[in-house]
Amino acid sequence: MNTNDIKIEIKHLSMAYGSYVVMRDVSARVKRGSIFVIMGESGSGKSTLLQTMIGLHPPAQGDILYGGQSFWGLDEEARRVQVRKFGVLFQSAALWSSMTLAENVELPLAQYTDWPSADRQEVVRLKLALVGLSGFEDYYPAELSGGMRKRAGLARAMALDPEILFFDEPSAGLDPVLSRNLDQLILELRDTLGATVVVVTHELASIFTIADDSIFLDAESRTVRVQGNPTELREHSPDPKIRTFLTRGEFSERGTTP
Repeated sequence: MNTNDIKIEIKHLSMAYGSYVVMRDVSARVKRGSIFVIMGESGSGKSTLLQTMIGLHPPAQGDILYGGQSFWGLDEEARRVQVRKFGVLFQSAALWSSMTLAENVELPLAQYTDWPSADRQEVVRLKLALVGLSGFEDYYPAELSGGMRKRAGLARAMALDPEILFFDEPSAGLDPVLSRNLDQLILELRDTLGATVVVVTHELASIFTIADDSIFLDAESRTVRVQGNPTELREHSPDPKIRTFLTRGEFSERGTTP
């Protein structure tokens, strides 16, 4: 991979909670403009790795580079500047229940820009339209379905036109149809925005639909077991653990064949 093509580099990263080591010596490169999936069994540290990548959980060792620049080597204010280039969709969408969808999407614009209200509201309308929620600006999260809340969370994640989008289990709690729709939306947004996308997921249908590249976090060895395109790994990996993970029965549950 050409150095200029690398948007994110994870370098010998170890993550721990006190004396408990979650993952050790994690290394990977993420190509600019790609969709990169972090996959693995339950408890393997997928969400912890994502939290470390967005600045919520400091590493025990190692670093993450964005555009060749150290992230955890920066001071706190410089890290905040870098974080403004991120858009994050958490598992629950993490919308403020007391705010309308428009107010939720406008929140990062109000916090990080000095744009006048009219300009912010125009951006809000655009972002909600991009995720198919035009006309729902004045709805509250409790008035929407789970899939609509996920899309609203995605609109907020895109509010500042981020260079990198991070999704933590975006299809969790959604039925198969909504999951497929969200996968297609992620692909469309990547192509429209030109953003690099990092997704934590264990759902095979999503993995095979959206991933350009992936890493498998192994809970047993507590490190990266393999990096590669999931379809190629399923077909050609000599590692039985990888093949077993990528040929689970879950794929048929969503009514899609690989």
